[in-house]
Amino acid sequence: MAVVAHPDDMEYGAASAVHRWVNQGKRISYLLVTRGEAGMASIPPDETGPIRAAEQQASCAAVGVTDLVFLDHRDGLVVNDLVLRRDLAVAIRHHRPEMLIATNFRESWGGRSWNHADHRALGPALLDAARDAGNPWLYPDEGEPWGGVRYAAFCSSPQSTHAVDIGDNLEAGIASLRCHELYLENLGADAPDPDAMLREAAAAAGPRLGTTYAVPFELFEL
Repeated sequence: MAVVAHPDDMEYGAASAVHRWVNQGKRISYLLVTRGEAGMASIPPDETGPIRAAEQQASCAAVGVTDLVFLDHRDGLVVNDLVLRRDLAVAIRHHRPEMLIATNFRESWGGRSWNHADHRALGPALLDAARDAGNPWLYPDEGEPWGGVRYAAFCSSPQSTHAVDIGDNLEAGIASLRCHELYLENLGADAPDPDAMLREAAAAAGPRLGTTYAVPFELFEL
């Protein structure tokens, strides 16, 4: 189960790995904590949320994912608290995944960069929620406990420990990011070129795995 804060979070690299796993027959669902409603400065949140949700639906389809759920926490104001942990734990019990996929929650993406507050809040909450989901004394009225989560993998962490060969799946990942068309357009001069950005990042990670293209993950055993 992929768990991220915003529409487009999975598409900055991890979606290519998802496409590979889907083609291998793995069942993957997406859980988005917000609808990214505060992500476009020129469009108010009540209009932005539905737009970004629709773009995420198309983005999921590009990599073969059909199961997409939103939690509707507030974009930009995600907090690592008991409310978020409960919502994540309940979702984990419902989907019963063996592995969680998310994006980098470290303070930085590397160098002098500063990670988004929502990403930094979500990562630790997700790791704790995976343990909460298996505890029968927590949320006893919220589904059967599920302690079957074995790993959590965080894409593009500066402390990455593993990588996935995406040589045959990079194009699908690029197409998935392109589905966030209006969001990327709204970024104006700061908008990345999906092909150039994802291809460059994958080429940089590839040699670590002895391949042309790869995507890195920081892996936790749970």
